[in-house]
Amino acid sequence: MYATPALLQAFGQTAAGGGDLKDMVMQFAPFALIAVLFYFLLIRPQQQRAKEHREAIGGIKRGDTVVLSSGMIGKVVRVEETEVGLEVAQGVTVKVVKSMIADVRTRGAPAAANDAKS
Repeated sequence: MYATPALLQAFGQTAAGGGDLKDMVMQFAPFALIAVLFYFLLIRPQQQRAKEHREAIGGIKRGDTVVLSSGMIGKVVRVEETEVGLEVAQGVTVKVVKSMIADVRTRGAPAAANDAKS
């Protein structure tokens, strides 16, 4: 309709020739940039958190205070290969799978203080 013969001729050359390398790089550059952003903003931090969690679970020892993924807090009384004996109340010990431990609080970590009394 509004196409001139010169415009049609130019379009026909780039379509038939496949374009040059610069055009192809510029076309795929945004996808590469998005992939790099995904790696540094999502994938890498998740891998680091998983590594820290594995190290924390691997370093569990008797006497540590741990927080389970359900929010229950207990003291480690027995450590096995894949399970941990956890004392949740005085005289009450439960077996817990190590992977369900969300946080490890060591013996020296201070407990959270209650509200100050006036």
